[in-house]
Amino acid sequence: MRVDVACRAGHGGSDEPVAFTLGERRVRVTEILDRWPGGDHLYFKVRGDDGARYILRRDFEILVWELEVYEASTDTYGE
Repeated sequence: MRVDVACRAGHGGSDEPVAFTLGERRVRVTEILDRWPGGDHLYFKVRGDDGARYILRRDFEILVWELEVYEASTDTYGE
């Protein structure tokens, strides 16, 4: 699923996600849990301000972001 992602210059000068939009909802990235390259994509595992974890990937060739995985928070306190 394609998503709109707001970025900032991060580690090594590459773009890092700071927020993204799911439908009408904007999710702020509170923590980047992991990142790794994969072929022609760069992956980010992040925690959103809703407590959920997401895996976002950026396509190097066409410069689009996609949501790959969503894992809802099981803790009602956002942890």
